[in-house]
Amino acid sequence: ARLQLLIACLLGCASFTGVLGFATCSSSIAAMLSRNGRATLCETGTTPSLRTAGLPTVCSAQRAEGEGVAPAYNVLGFDLQCCCAEVRDTGIGTGFFRDGHCSTGPTDEGKHTVCVQVTEEFLAFSKLVGNDLSTPMPMYLFPGLLPGDRWCLCAQRWTQALAGGAAPKVYLRRTHMKTLEFADLALLKAHAVDLEQADREVDALDEIRTRFEQSL
Repeated sequence: ARLQLLIACLLGCASFTGVLGFATCSSSIAAMLSRNGRATLCETGTTPSLRTAGLPTVCSAQRAEGEGVAPAYNVLGFDLQCCCAEVRDTGIGTGFFRDGHCSTGPTDEGKHTVCVQVTEEFLAFSKLVGNDLSTPMPMYLFPGLLPGDRWCLCAQRWTQALAGGAAPKVYLRRTHMKTLEFADLALLKAHAVDLEQADREVDALDEIRTRFEQSL
């Protein structure tokens, strides 16, 4: 039944070519590959409750869309997954649009497209070069980061940290494809937290595509 559903999905994508052409099928594939069928907070579409007094409800797992928002594909060509819908019970989601995703658009001059897992080493380096990410700034809906947090980092800040030997790990499936304008995929894979899962999704899609082509 799963294979039939995926083939039906591919039929709807048959007029496209390349990885991006099959990206519209990725949601179904990702859902089927999810561990034990469980969804994360970001995948359920729910909005976390606000737990910090005085902060507006800005955290939503619903990805920003519409005019001024770039198409939401990740560096693998699949649908962009949620990076972090809520940082440590603050009611604040990550991303330029604070929608929990590393979405971007023309107004996002910093290109907050890289979903990273923050480390103490990275935070120290960032502060050293004049970008203090540890101190909360409520006026910008910024919670201040701690080691272990997930956050949408500016692409050039990530490459800066890479050059300084302090680049944090990245989540390929949660990192926007615009990041590829600043770092190539091989480099991102070398620092990926979710490389195994990402490769599994790509392999699954390749296998389905092969079966589909053989059935024609």
